[in-house]
Amino acid sequence: MPVNITSIKTASNGAWQGDNPLDYAFPLLIVQTVLILVVSRFLAFCFKPLRQPKVIAEIVGGILLGPSAFGKNKKYLHRIFPAWSAPILESVASIGLLFFLFLVGLELNLSSIRRGSKRAVGIALAGISLPFICGIGIAFVLRKTIDGADKAGYGQFLVFMGVALSITAFPVLARILAELKLLTTQLGEIAMAAAALNDVAAWILLALAVALADGNTGGHKNALVSVWVLLSGAAFVTFMFVIMRPAMKWVARRCAPQQDAVDEAYICLTLAGVLVSGFVTDLIGIHSIFGAFVFGLAIPKGGNFARILIERIEDFVAGLLLPLYFAASGLKTDVAKIRGAEAWGLLALVISTACAGKILGTFAVAMMFMIPVRESLTLGVLMNTKGLVELIVLNIGKEKKVLNDETFAILVLMALFTTFITTPTVMTIYRPARGISTRTHRKKLCDLTTTNDSKDELRILACVHDPRNVPSIIALIESTRSTKNSILKLFVMNLVKLTERSSSIVMAHRVRRNGFPFFNRFRRGECHDRVAEAFQGYSQLGRVMVRPTTAISAMSTMHEDICHVAGDKRITMIILPFHVRWRDEGDGLVENVSQSWREVNQRVLKDAPCSVAVLVDRGFGTETQNPGPNSSVAHRVCIIFFGGPDDREALELGGRIAEHPAVKVTLIRFVEKDGKESKGEMLRLSPAQTQCSDQISQTQCSDQTNSFSTAKMNCEKEKKLDETAVAEFRRKCGGVDYREEVASNVIEGVLTIGKSRDYDLIVVGKGRFPSNMVAEDAELGPIGDILTSSAHGIVSSVLVIQQHAEEAPESKVCSRV
Repeated sequence: MPVNITSIKTASNGAWQGDNPLDYAFPLLIVQTVLILVVSRFLAFCFKPLRQPKVIAEIVGGILLGPSAFGKNKKYLHRIFPAWSAPILESVASIGLLFFLFLVGLELNLSSIRRGSKRAVGIALAGISLPFICGIGIAFVLRKTIDGADKAGYGQFLVFMGVALSITAFPVLARILAELKLLTTQLGEIAMAAAALNDVAAWILLALAVALADGNTGGHKNALVSVWVLLSGAAFVTFMFVIMRPAMKWVARRCAPQQDAVDEAYICLTLAGVLVSGFVTDLIGIHSIFGAFVFGLAIPKGGNFARILIERIEDFVAGLLLPLYFAASGLKTDVAKIRGAEAWGLLALVISTACAGKILGTFAVAMMFMIPVRESLTLGVLMNTKGLVELIVLNIGKEKKVLNDETFAILVLMALFTTFITTPTVMTIYRPARGISTRTHRKKLCDLTTTNDSKDELRILACVHDPRNVPSIIALIESTRSTKNSILKLFVMNLVKLTERSSSIVMAHRVRRNGFPFFNRFRRGECHDRVAEAFQGYSQLGRVMVRPTTAISAMSTMHEDICHVAGDKRITMIILPFHVRWRDEGDGLVENVSQSWREVNQRVLKDAPCSVAVLVDRGFGTETQNPGPNSSVAHRVCIIFFGGPDDREALELGGRIAEHPAVKVTLIRFVEKDGKESKGEMLRLSPAQTQCSDQISQTQCSDQTNSFSTAKMNCEKEKKLDETAVAEFRRKCGGVDYREEVASNVIEGVLTIGKSRDYDLIVVGKGRFPSNMVAEDAELGPIGDILTSSAHGIVSSVLVIQQHAEEAPESKVCSRV
């Protein structure tokens, strides 16, 4: 029964007064929104193992909620999505679409497009022109085959079909590249630059298509109207870049990071500007999203103001409003309209033509630029990504009555299919060397002292995921900067967690300043800028070669990036920040940064192709200025030595630290009661002692239990190696304080050292040996675990070192009373 929409009220009087909330606009909108979000999020969870972008789940969710699936139940369709609610749902969704296109414009940096390589420009042109021509050919077939397709004028139908087949979804492509770990590769850079050019060209063609659609009767007067629409659109773009862009630059300067806070008036006026821009282009005769997109392009990129804008609106727009747009599109998509073998044949023809045009065009041009075959084919598949932007184009075409129901359904399924196959296809045809490097060149610190190559470099990979990691890491690096031995080359890797925000991926990819190729402009952006400035300044003052890079990855695969870089760059030692930080208030409280960072550290320790050091920072390098070679201010460093490969690696690092004139090093060696060092047995905590160490601040442990277990590893060989390492250390570092401690109660002895406040940094070996009887911290080992516990009142920072070993040593466990 037809409903007069003017009679629909906004809110009900409540169920107690006999009103059904679903008969009122606002309660129904709430129910629709919740249902859409639940379905889309559930599908996103289901598609996550397939590594599909979120847009796939949102498109499929919209189709399922529409007449193609759930909507076949007319009672459901008329109750949850009645016809009278469609304008309300679409209006709210259109607001989200308007601001989303503003974000897309804000993401695109025209200056980076101008700096794009010839290869990217050529690939973009090929990725547009050939599919556009194929789209025109498909348009002729569809007009002759599908009933009602010929009602639209030739011009606008041909242009819409050309745009539909030639477009590349820039935000979706960025997400796919990041998921496949291709964002930081040369292939990813070419794909992103070409997609950005493609995106700009597509929106220009879309504006042309909309202008032609408004003059679809073909008369002289209507043709003249289309010309006026295009001229008015050109005038609008000129106004935005000539008048509004300088004005927005002025606003951006007023919102620089040096300012205490951003005036809310600027944010509100900018958001109002998005709406006004959309209204103006709608008034001209071009779709309102074009105005929002151009306004986003006009805002200066890379500043604090753009970051705050994105931060304020993206979660609300992309998380809440945009799924409504996909649902509204799904309600218009009826797969049942594709009936018969002929219609499904047309669908296959459209899909094959779209894929062939985009892939072959890109492949041919990429081969002309001497890009290898596998990479060229991968570029073609990546440029074939459609998704979100494609759906916007199709909805505009249906809104302008250029596309009928059957054509619309065919093109929606084409967009869904081409985007869905991108990730698995790329993973099949292009699997670059990533994760754990296969290079056989693996190093330990001791390798540098035994090599005959005087030009061999000490290569350190320092990982940073928080700006608070920077001072301690710089202080540690400066302390290890030997003035006698090999050259120090520092690789700094900023670890950025991959989020669902495609804009964060795009912004992190595009900005290459201060030597950092990737820059995240959300909350991480400001931090990463400070990281860049700190290490850049240190490279100039400390005379250290610093080479920065960025890893943008999911937490579950972050270790692959770290280990691959370590193998590829022939890293000698990886430095990882511990996942727990101590507050500066002196109250002994700890701050658990993230459990996921702990898992990253554990995976790196397991798979690293070199030695690894975990830095537990309690303010190392923050109390005083970093020591320089000519400085009299000394860091006090203590090396605790029990024996074994990890302790020898710690001793090797201590030898380098001792060569720094501004660092005072003390070596404390734990020996047996008879004065002999452990007889080759590596001291390790037993389960009882581990529990005891956790409770030591409350009650003193009893020494009557087996306080340590030992892992035997060819005792005589290990003893000789330990004796040689200590003797060599004392020979080379004659000025180092050396003393021996009797290991009658190791925990008490270690805690005494830690509580003495005589040292800024304590260096220990991890003591990593396999044993079912040992319950030790997966990252720090038994001694590091004792020194790191927050219950003991230790204020010294701790560096726990694990030496790289090709194979785990065979061991057996024995106990000592």
